[in-house]
Amino acid sequence: MSKRNTQQRRHAIVAMLTEQGEVSVDMLSTLFETSEVTIRKDLAELEKNGLLLRRYGGAVPVPHEMVSENAVKVSEQKLSIAKMAATRIRDHNRIVVDSGSTTAALIPLLDQKRGLVVMTNSLNVAQAIKELENEPTLLMTGGTWDPHSEAFQGQVAEQALRAYDFDQLFIGADGIDVNRGTTTFNEIVGLSRVMSEVSREVLVLIESDKIGRKIPNLELPWDAITTVITDSKLDATTKLAIEKTGTEVFCAPD
Repeated sequence: MSKRNTQQRRHAIVAMLTEQGEVSVDMLSTLFETSEVTIRKDLAELEKNGLLLRRYGGAVPVPHEMVSENAVKVSEQKLSIAKMAATRIRDHNRIVVDSGSTTAALIPLLDQKRGLVVMTNSLNVAQAIKELENEPTLLMTGGTWDPHSEAFQGQVAEQALRAYDFDQLFIGADGIDVNRGTTTFNEIVGLSRVMSEVSREVLVLIESDKIGRKIPNLELPWDAITTVITDSKLDATTKLAIEKTGTEVFCAPD
């Protein structure tokens, strides 16, 4: 069997597991013409998503009683936003990926990019990067753990960022105030501003239903933002109002 891309291969593994009841690492490695290390990464990622249970040398299906009916799925809007954002990344880019569910949705889409350097303050993002077959260079900010944002913040993180320069920052937001910029419930905004300062391009990934929220804490003003990527539900009037600030706006198709 010829090589497939990562997502196709993982879907095929789940289908085989359903049919056969058990799969082994060495069999999958031979079948997909890839390394056992890559297969183990596949199985680890599929287990993390609740699609199988790893066993020594392979994997078995998840028992029916263990399958959660409330499994959290990434929304279609977030996926479409992440797909559009991924098209902006070129091979060998140096990028920063902030914490958040929308930015995290971007990571699995990077598996065909070559020579990436990725810095993040998020353990979830870092773990997803580690699972990528193309193995980008991973940098962590370190710093003080902030339970609200579930990410590292503070002066140590800021100093780590200032030691580099980046092509792009991908960052989410709790809301967008059309008059001011991105807004957040979190009072800790220093790291976001440093991220934008060390990046040549700042891309905000946000669902359209968050645009228009006037949350008190300003995170990034419009002069710090290059691009907003949102979903197709953004109304034309709001899009035009944002574009008048000098910021590009792209609406990802459904």
